[in-house]
Amino acid sequence: MQKHVPNITFKTRVRDESIGGDNPFKWLDRSSDDVFANKNIVLFSLPGAFTPTCSSTHLPGYESKYEELLGLGVDEIYCLSVNDAFTMFQWGKHLGIEKVKLLPDGNGDFSRLMGMLVDKSNLGFGMRSWRYSMHVVDGVIQQQFVEDGLMDNCPTDPFEVSDVDTMLNYLKG
Repeated sequence: MQKHVPNITFKTRVRDESIGGDNPFKWLDRSSDDVFANKNIVLFSLPGAFTPTCSSTHLPGYESKYEELLGLGVDEIYCLSVNDAFTMFQWGKHLGIEKVKLLPDGNGDFSRLMGMLVDKSNLGFGMRSWRYSMHVVDGVIQQQFVEDGLMDNCPTDPFEVSDVDTMLNYLKG
């Protein structure tokens, strides 16, 4: 049986030059269909913006191999985190991210419906996404790479299979 991505609304911010001023952005609701329908997507999810492994390795890895992923037929690469749109924007700006699209899951709805929302209160994070990556074609999950140890208050932060190299090897067949 095919597993579809959850149908939710992502609360995003987009640049709108007609607004002017220091903050020329407006809210734009994007549905799961807006992100996934009729597209070949790689999405990876991580615990949080500005956190060590997420900032030093996970997101930069996908950014550095963006063109290679597109060369394998991928239409777009998304980085999802249980953070708000403002935090995701500033994180991307801080890291100089220009290619990978940052997708805020501020309420954790997507992560929860994926079965990937975990409690990280042991680190003071509250509810966050577990680290994973997936290949999605027209809203149908083709493959998932979920880090071992999926659990609340995990004492470690596994990062072995959701990296860009695992995804590249899978896509190359």
